[in-house]
Amino acid sequence: MTLAAVFSPEHGLDGVLDRKVASGVDARTALPVYSLYGEVMRPTPAMLRGLDALVFDVQDAGVRFYTYISTMAYAMEAAAAAGLDFYVLDRPNPIGAERVQGPLLDNDLRSFTGYFPLPVRYGMTAGELAQLFNRENHIGAKLHVIAMQGYRRGDWYDQTGLRWINPSPNLRSLTETILYPGVAMVEGANVSVGRGTATPFELMGAPWIDAAQLADYLNARQIAGVRFSPASFTPDENRYVGKLCHGVRIALEDRDTLDSPALGIELAAALHRLYPRDFKLAGTLGMIGSRRVLQAIEQDRDPRDIAALWQDALRDFETRRARYLLY
Repeated sequence: MTLAAVFSPEHGLDGVLDRKVASGVDARTALPVYSLYGEVMRPTPAMLRGLDALVFDVQDAGVRFYTYISTMAYAMEAAAAAGLDFYVLDRPNPIGAERVQGPLLDNDLRSFTGYFPLPVRYGMTAGELAQLFNRENHIGAKLHVIAMQGYRRGDWYDQTGLRWINPSPNLRSLTETILYPGVAMVEGANVSVGRGTATPFELMGAPWIDAAQLADYLNARQIAGVRFSPASFTPDENRYVGKLCHGVRIALEDRDTLDSPALGIELAAALHRLYPRDFKLAGTLGMIGSRRVLQAIEQDRDPRDIAALWQDALRDFETRRARYLLY
């Protein structure tokens, strides 16, 4: 097989950019590099001309709104339309491929950050997910999944024996990746989630938050697996750049007991209850993905009761998911 072209997802070929990325030429190989996070989000017929197959070899984060899985699906659609084979070189789900947690995406909210009605944490590898997309979305790709050897689906990434490499600029550790499915659920609103600091997704704040009040409130909720301390920080990029934010530092104490999407609902509910005039709850809809859940937060329902709202849909998804598991 001859490598003829390279396609890059969000964050570019080296996974270090946090902006729209232009296509170009790889200096090491002189091959064309087609960005799928710039002028286009999916391979065009011109990009695919002369190719026999596409190969997806990218480390996913295991979260519905992480865009690499949408890029994989868009590329599968393009490969199917062009009659190309599509290979997935499977990789571990860094936050484990056993737990399935969080609200499912409303069908009419599909987007680049929500390709399919998945729960926030879908508990699958990229190869398993490709099989689900191909069949459930009727893509019709000539799909080949190259399975891993010796993978145990319950393993966290640091139990696989593989070296950690940041999958994107703001997931710099396994701890941040574990917190990401929860903390990122509120970042569509007017809060900072620590982007532009040394510890993204371990911080959350805004200029209008009372740090001690929020930390005390969240600790009183006794959310399994995490503790909160008051924090102030000034992001050097992204939301509130150069402005002093007050909020909480989130300490991961027990990753096995944490339900990270439930943590996200706790954060949204706390901000709405404490700062209803300041917090723009509607901005969280894209990440939370469920109008029913958003409405329950607006009504100040207890987050533990809100979590019960998605359990039936979660069980239905687990039944569907089981058809595609490889490990």
